[in-house]
Amino acid sequence: QVQVAESGGGFVQAGGSLRLSCRISGRFSASYDTGWFRQPLGKEREFLAASGWSGSTANADSLKGRFTANSDHVKSMAYLQMTNLKPEDTAVYYCAARFGRLGEVVSTTTTFDYWGQGPQVTVSS
Repeated sequence: QVQVAESGGGFVQAGGSLRLSCRISGRFSASYDTGWFRQPLGKEREFLAASGWSGSTANADSLKGRFTANSDHVKSMAYLQMTNLKPEDTAVYYCAARFGRLGEVVSTTTTFDYWGQGPQVTVSS
C-alpha cells in the first residue's frame, strides 16, 4: 500500500527555519498529489499547501509568505520550507498524498487519502 514517511520535525527557536521532508512510496508514486497540513494542540487541522503531479499548486493564506512547498515528483518527494518561525507555528505537521487525477488540479480544499505520522514542530520564544 501507499506509505507516507515524514522527517524534519523538532524544536526550533523563534525566527529560525526548518524544512520538512516527505517521501511517498507505492505504485505510481511519482504521480501523486501531495499536501501539507498542521494541527496545533486543541485546534482543528488546517491546510497549508499542496502540489499536484501535473504542476498545479495551492497555498493557504495563513502561510503569509513564510512557508514554501515544493516537490520532486520523479523522486516522489515533497518538501515544506518554513522560515521566520513563530511560537504560533507550533503544531503537528502532516504530509498527505493522493493519486493525481487527470484534468483536475489541487486547491485549498483538496482531500487526500494517505497520511504521514505527523511529526511535532515546536517553536520556542
